[in-house]
Amino acid sequence: MAGALILVVILLAFPVLVGLGTAVIAAVLGESLHRDARVRNEASELLELNT
Repeated sequence: MAGALILVVILLAFPVLVGLGTAVIAAVLGESLHRDARVRNEASELLELNT
């Protein structure tokens, strides 16, 4: 009986953990790409036009 309850808890928690994991990966990737873009375009003349 205890094994069945553990299995049900794992099956219910797995989609939540996968969703949160992909959200964390997306946030880290987005922030790193944003920082890279700021560094690459640091001296760009187009930044002056961006208001």
